Amino acid sequence: MKKRRLGGAAVGLGVVLAVTGLPAQASTESRTADNRASGTRTADARAALPLGPAGLAETRTTQTLRPGLTLTRIVRGAVDPAHRWTVEASIPGGDTSPDPDAPPTALKDKASADELAAELRGDGFDARAEQVTTPRTTDYSGGTLGWRVRIGSFTSQSAAATERIRVINAGYGGSVTYTGWDGATTDRGPWRLDVLTIDPRTFRGTLDATYGPDIENRETVSTLATDAGAVAAVNAGFFVLDPRSGAPGDPAGVGVYAGRLLSEPVSGRPGLVVRDGGRSTQITRLTWEGRVTARGTTLPLNGVNRVPGLIRNCGGGEGDSPTSLPLHDVTCTNPDQLVAFTQEYGASTPQGEGVEAVLDSRGRVLELRSVRGGPLPPGGSSIQATGRQVAELTALARPGERLRVETTLRDDQGGRVTPSPGTEIVNAGPELVRDGRLHVTPATDGMVHPGDPSWYYGWVHKRNPRTLAGTDAAGRTVLVTADGRSTASLGLSITESAKVARSLGLRDAVNLDGGGSTTMVTNGQVINRPSDAAGERPVGDALLILPRRR
Repeated sequence: MKKRRLGGAAVGLGVVLAVTGLPAQASTESRTADNRASGTRTADARAALPLGPAGLAETRTTQTLRPGLTLTRIVRGAVDPAHRWTVEASIPGGDTSPDPDAPPTALKDKASADELAAELRGDGFDARAEQVTTPRTTDYSGGTLGWRVRIGSFTSQSAAATERIRVINAGYGGSVTYTGWDGATTDRGPWRLDVLTIDPRTFRGTLDATYGPDIENRETVSTLATDAGAVAAVNAGFFVLDPRSGAPGDPAGVGVYAGRLLSEPVSGRPGLVVRDGGRSTQITRLTWEGRVTARGTTLPLNGVNRVPGLIRNCGGGEGDSPTSLPLHDVTCTNPDQLVAFTQEYGASTPQGEGVEAVLDSRGRVLELRSVRGGPLPPGGSSIQATGRQVAELTALARPGERLRVETTLRDDQGGRVTPSPGTEIVNAGPELVRDGRLHVTPATDGMVHPGDPSWYYGWVHKRNPRTLAGTDAAGRTVLVTADGRSTASLGLSITESAKVARSLGLRDAVNLDGGGSTTMVTNGQVINRPSDAAGERPVGDALLILPRRR
């Protein structure tokens, strides 16, 4: 039985999600903060979201889903008539680029952008080069990211799409975008957020994490919530999406479920740690050590429940290419790996060259597969080796020999993290708020790609759908989704996400997976608007708020 069991070990979860200044109500209430009058501040102005001008209308509707569990919807601003649709050109290296052979990107140096804009104007397009600057964060200096080239200004998406076809037919590349997603502080909205608050003092359910029936496959948040009978749920950590990067659904970072480490951390990146069913929630940066031991010999373990040689988001160890440091949305590689597999991985372990020691429920070697991959025995596990690790594992794993597999988690102070059966940890990043202060860490967490400002521009700087999590001064856990990539809700940049989290009263907050993954479910229904064209995206894991077990 590989399905993740929920709620069995964590009885009496209390997670409270509340918006500062909006106490839990037994009925739905609407509040509007409109400070257009000169110098006038309404009673709710102190809690207004720090998005756009201070005078924007903001409506908040709060309802109690269960005692100690509230849902607040915040809608701020309205469609800004200044926003337009445009075509953002792909900028080739060009004669003036420092690297003329570089692939086309959204941002380049000023000379390359000016060169492309001049060519486009020569071919009859209304093209312009625009400088892009980004805010400073805790660990990144900000400033000028680069220059982009945009073509035309249209009141409708269809008109911009027609222009894009013309651009492509003329031999150029580009995509349609909306200026409201750029992140200007003068934008007037709209923004739409949903906020779940769990108060451990009065909520009698549990906050849990689940990966579904197995690690290697994806499920939608609504499916995971329905299967578990959850009151509410949000998507959780980053995960493998492309089969070329591993097993789709595998957490791309730490994953601890019911106290068991089933996916190793991206070294040094933060995890959202939920203890005792949600009575204690914190954000901790994690590293790990793994080892396989027999007859006094110890081999270092490189991973848990992932395809050997593929390290999504990097941050693995020595010998990884191109780096052993975190690098988000990049798959590092290493030909020499030792990876442990548990029953939770799936019906069959990954296939490929190498060797696999198949272990029984007591850790004794049942067989060595000379080509790795296949089902595990009931209650059993395995260890796969590739490259130079093949000879090491072959020498160690004699038939009948007992192999001891150990994993150790450590926090950013070097202290040992010992998960209890009621502990769940999902991967996250970057940090947003620490001790009540903005603490935004894209560089530390691998969101600054050396030599590729376009990646930072699209993922960090621009507005996207986001999922956030954190705790407030009262010890309540807060889960937030912000819709984006539409004209009905602009989304948030990473810096805006941090400011929003702090404005909601969070003392500590972190970014979870976002974009098309951002999903919130309550009472069996998806209540936000996932941005993927296909609708709700299957994800790697989710955070579930479960009712009290009778």
